[in-house]
Formats: sequence, C-alpha cells, structure tokens
Amino acid sequence: MTRKALILGFLACLIVAPGALASGEMEEETREITFMLDWVPNVNHVGIFVAQERGFFTDAGLDVRIIQPGEVPATSAVASGRADFGVDFQENLTLLRADDVPLVSIATMLQTNTSGFAVRAGAGIDSPADFEGLRYGTFQSPFEEPTLNSLVRCEGGDPSTIEYVPAGTDLLAMLQQEQADIVWIYYGTQGFQAQRVGLDITYFPLNDYTDCIPDYYTPIIIASEETLENRPELTRDFLEALARGHRFTMENPSEAAMILAEAVQELNAEELQDSVPWLAQRMKMDAPQWGFQQSSVWRDYAEWMREVDVLEAEFDPTAAFTNEYLPGLGER
Repeated sequence: MTRKALILGFLACLIVAPGALASGEMEEETREITFMLDWVPNVNHVGIFVAQERGFFTDAGLDVRIIQPGEVPATSAVASGRADFGVDFQENLTLLRADDVPLVSIATMLQTNTSGFAVRAGAGIDSPADFEGLRYGTFQSPFEEPTLNSLVRCEGGDPSTIEYVPAGTDLLAMLQQEQADIVWIYYGTQGFQAQRVGLDITYFPLNDYTDCIPDYYTPIIIASEETLENRPELTRDFLEALARGHRFTMENPSEAAMILAEAVQELNAEELQDSVPWLAQRMKMDAPQWGFQQSSVWRDYAEWMREVDVLEAEFDPTAAFTNEYLPGLGER
C-alpha cells in the first residue's frame, strides 16, 4: 500500500454514506450540503451539532446532512465531490497537499492540539524520556513513530527501545488490560472517559512540548478548491452557521453539552458536562475569532515534518488554508 493510500484510508470508520451535493448557488431555495465527519460523533464535534440543533444552518438557508466516514474517509469524499465539506487534521492535509490533492482548510475547530500520550498512573513514568522500553499501541498512521521519536529524544530518552503493538479501537482498554503501556489520545474524549471508568492515567499533552514538536491545528474543516472557486457564498454561509454553533458553545457550554447528548445519544451525558466546557476554552483562545488560522502554525509544523522525513515533496503552507470565508474576515 502506498503512503498516500494509507493516509487517505487510516481514518475510515464504519459507515459508507455517499453525499448529496448542492446543485449550485440557489439563493431563494434551501441549499443541500453533505458534511462528512472525521470519525464517529464525539465532543470535538459539539459546535457542529449545536449549529444543527439550534437551527443556525437553517437560518443560513442550508439543509446540512452530517454523515460519518466509511470505507471512504472525509478527505477522499470531499476531494471527489461526494461530500461538500469535511473534518480532517492539519498533519494529514499537509501530506495530501504535497501530493497535489486539491483540498483546503477553511477553519480550525480548535486553536491548539488537544491530543497527547497517556500511560497508567503509578507506573513511575514522569517524562516522555521514561517511555524507553515501553509498548506503544499503534493505529498505524504515518505520524506516530516520528512524533514519539521526536518527543522522547527531545526529553533525553532513547526512542529506539519502544515496542509498537497493534491497537484496537478502544485505546483505554489496552491500558486497563496492560496490553500497551502508552497510547495516543484526545483528552477531550478519552481523557474524560478515563475519569468516568476509573482509570487513573498520567497524561503528556503535546502542546506542553512545543519546543520539541510545533503545535498544530486538529481538527480542521476542509473544502475542495473547486467548491471555494465555484460556491464561495455557500462556503461563507456554512462557516457563518458553524461559527455561531461554536460561539454558542463557548458562551453556553453546559447547554451545548445537553444538545450534543440529545443529538448523539450514544455519548455519555454526564461526561459531556465535564468535557464540553474544557473543550470550549480551546475553541478561540487568543485568536481574532473562532476558526482563524495562522500561517506560522502551518509553516512550522510542515518544517518539522520535513525534518523527520515525513514530508518530502514541495508544500506551500499559504495555499493549504484560508481565512477568507470566515465571517467578517477576508484575508488568507
């Protein structure tokens, strides 16, 4: 399997759901949009479901169908026109852009990376340097080994001693059952799940180690270059509604948690009352507004990717994202 095929495929989930594309800029009619998530619905998507359930999409004249990825991930669906917009990650989009896939990040859902490495508490692991000789539960993305290597080496450890073991879908269970010693988690989801199930973890957030690995945007909202060129007003209206959903979440996190729990009943409502306020604090931070992206974040992370031999082809960070379609903004 080629690296490009691996990148496009490793985020795929369970359901194949082809998108229904908008037929054009229909100002006087409700415009249909297919929006593909990156994974099953979770707390990272709270602003999306708030925009849906509070009627912000409807107010913008949009009929938005939110679907999950299946054998075709969001990147492939958006690039091929099967979905109008999707959710992805900066690191993934960087490699796709370098492979000439015409996708663009049009907003970041969070201003900082909320992922990191978790280990069982009480195991005497006080620093990533202590990862030496441990087992890491890998989901086989091209970013895991370079990230671990950089982090452990930067903290003075030897990453060559880490053993990689295949991970299932439940990373916390791997820790509980001692099938792995280290897993890479999103704290807004698995971090709060660990608290709920009584699993004590020691957590090493990546944004605490930006001297080793630059911070980056994850998740992001993506569109195709074709959509941006041919349907700019649709894109602006879509992002305006999404921005309203995220602003509501930041201002009313408890109510937003209830909205998400009602919309996605598989999620734990009590857990969301803790995780949504935590996540809401990271949606805007010091940015001019929700969704805003800085070229330095794209440039610095791409430079790191090149240093660790993940990125080999030419990459233009200024072409990979745009702020042009955010409400009130008109600059890249």
